[in-house]
Amino acid sequence: MAGNSSRRGAIRKSGTKKGQVVGSGGQRRRGLEGRGATPPASARKNHPAAKRARAASNSQRPAPRRNNEDGPEMVLGRNPVVECLRAGVPATALYVAVGADSDDRLKESVQRAADTGISILEVPRTDLDRLSANGLHQGLALQVPPYRYAHPDDLVAAARAAGDDALLVALDNISDPRNLGAVIRSTAAFGGHGVVIPQRRSASVSAVAWRTSAGAAARLPVARATNLTRTLKDWAANGIRIVGLDAEGDTSLDDFDGVGPLAVVVGSEGKGLSRLVRESCDSIVSVPMAGPVESLNASVAAGVVLAEIARQRRQV
Repeated sequence: MAGNSSRRGAIRKSGTKKGQVVGSGGQRRRGLEGRGATPPASARKNHPAAKRARAASNSQRPAPRRNNEDGPEMVLGRNPVVECLRAGVPATALYVAVGADSDDRLKESVQRAADTGISILEVPRTDLDRLSANGLHQGLALQVPPYRYAHPDDLVAAARAAGDDALLVALDNISDPRNLGAVIRSTAAFGGHGVVIPQRRSASVSAVAWRTSAGAAARLPVARATNLTRTLKDWAANGIRIVGLDAEGDTSLDDFDGVGPLAVVVGSEGKGLSRLVRESCDSIVSVPMAGPVESLNASVAAGVVLAEIARQRRQV
């Protein structure tokens, strides 16, 4: 009997007395409703204006660290950043995290960057977090561009153009950038014309080397040699005497003659000079020790020898 919901299988559904009615579910009504104001072009994902806005936003973010040593370098932390700015490192941008606590180091960094024309950008802290482990940036980062290396032949040409006897320094197996920076500083202080480093297995002119050199890296050219042994042989063919430094050298610094075109080759403190480089040297000089110390740090030994060469040349 119609309307008898007591019979088996007859279940009255909610909606109307006769059961649920098939309909659009309100889709037609909602389709006729307005969607509101049209969003601006920069807010539409695929609009050219939105793409330009995203590109402009990304250009102000610090560049991620690269494994390539020839790419830009990010110096993180307040002490390293302010020390680089004091040393005159040629930075391109100073990044300050939004809401970073201000102190003397941050104020000095911002002031020095403003005085030297370095761009100062305020970025979200998360952008700096991506560049460091455990957020050790302290809200401050400095972007340093890759160093522009000279060619080894340019150093010889510069010495001849100045009318001086060439005084060059070559580094073999020096992997600590602080040693590299100290050698650059000593070479500039004692009248050297440049420093040469191997292209591989050697410290590069990074922000650490810049800071250790106390700005000397801006005044003294540093060249890269694809093959250090070949470069030394080319120098020897151009009349430059090649002298290596080693604790067990065959010539004492007391008996060494530092007059004339000269290239001083400095090896690492642990490995010393490599075999091929040692064979390319005309003589091996050692620094005499008065105490129980067996050897000097590579950069210290280079500074001692360069000071003695400068003393001899002043007396000529």
